[in-house]
Amino acid sequence: MITSVITGDIIKSKAQSNPEIWIKLLKKALPNLNDNNAFWVIYRGDSFQIEITDIYKSFISAVYIKAYVKTIKGLDVRLAIGLGNKTYQGKMVSESNGEAFIFSGETLEVLKKYRQNLLIKTKNSKLNEELNLYFKLALTFMDNWTVNSAEIVKLSIEKPNALQHELATILGTKQGAISKRQKRAGLEHLLELDKIFKHKISQL
Repeated sequence: MITSVITGDIIKSKAQSNPEIWIKLLKKALPNLNDNNAFWVIYRGDSFQIEITDIYKSFISAVYIKAYVKTIKGLDVRLAIGLGNKTYQGKMVSESNGEAFIFSGETLEVLKKYRQNLLIKTKNSKLNEELNLYFKLALTFMDNWTVNSAEIVKLSIEKPNALQHELATILGTKQGAISKRQKRAGLEHLLELDKIFKHKISQL
């Protein structure tokens, strides 16, 4: 069985005075991606892991987690996607095993060296190189999201079929502001990249 695993940690968490801020965020964000709490875990206070069983949703799920975390000013997150076989299903995600889990854990360890906040690892090194270049380019604007940009990306992923005026009502702003926020956040580029990502991993 091929699955995907996202392992992440909060950047510069020790510099933050109140860890409850991001713990509460993660406890809201992760169930939106997998409502079975056996498939996600928060550990060491600032780290987490979630299995995304639909591998085609792994990139947009990582984007969603980043957007959710960055709705709090000053917070950001490192994310490592592992994609591969699952050889053992434990009662909790921390007990499961296989390529996806190993790849994700290994990749998180090297994120600091790469100075890149989102990486993927599969057993196809050429695919890894290509996708990670795309991610690097996307991070040029994702890493610089304002709270408003992060909020509109988060909401747009949660409600993919909502019209701009509906999003405006939820956020208590005007429709024109939604369009501008989505453009500044690079949402259109991310959705295009998500299509490319799905096409590329379909070849695995």
